[in-house]
Amino acid sequence: MSREIYNLQKAAQHIHIEPNELKHVAQRGEIEAEKRGDEFWFDHRDLDEWAQRHILASSRKQIDAHHDALMSDMPKDARERWRIAKLFKPDTIDLELAAKTKGGLIRDMADLAIASSLVYDEEGFYKELVAREEAATTAIGCGAAFLHPRYHDPYFFEETFLAYGRAKRDIFFGAPDGETTRHFFLICSTDHERHLQILSRLALIAHGTNLLERLDSAESTEEAIEIISECEEEVCG
Repeated sequence: MSREIYNLQKAAQHIHIEPNELKHVAQRGEIEAEKRGDEFWFDHRDLDEWAQRHILASSRKQIDAHHDALMSDMPKDARERWRIAKLFKPDTIDLELAAKTKGGLIRDMADLAIASSLVYDEEGFYKELVAREEAATTAIGCGAAFLHPRYHDPYFFEETFLAYGRAKRDIFFGAPDGETTRHFFLICSTDHERHLQILSRLALIAHGTNLLERLDSAESTEEAIEIISECEEEVCG
């Protein structure tokens, strides 16, 4: 996996926040940074991981702002057409995940993605999913979790796609509200920018619609995709 080091200005641009805000984050020790004189320098992998955690921990209002910022570089016509619902495929959806534990659930979701034949490095991908959950949970409360590799590696996947699994029984997945989780979304992206756009869009839909309630009653993979599409249209128009 390649490593790139960014100064404060480029780092802030990379994750779409103001340089002063990123500087304060670094000064508080919330993100790894090297200080050389008066300058902060950042490993792009640490930036990506912090940006992911930041989106997952945000309020609805903050998620709206993150989403707008992340989408701002996309041409308006492309932005209006872009939909994450198109990234789900029937063979990357399982409405009857049998796992009873967090570890089993991570394995099940990894296997669901691998079954698509779009994952190049199967073992590396699985290890990064585990590492992400060990570093910080991807559960957001309200019954949902957005799994993804801890460090973004564009060479894990042949193309960008999403997987969704609904557990047969609720699982304690480390949600900040202490509640169980039943709905699991897995982001498999070949591009860092697109990864954050997908993550913010998922969070926006989960917080802003009755997506999870409707997915509770989905009876087929096609119906699940249709529900996701309809809820996405509610928040994105």
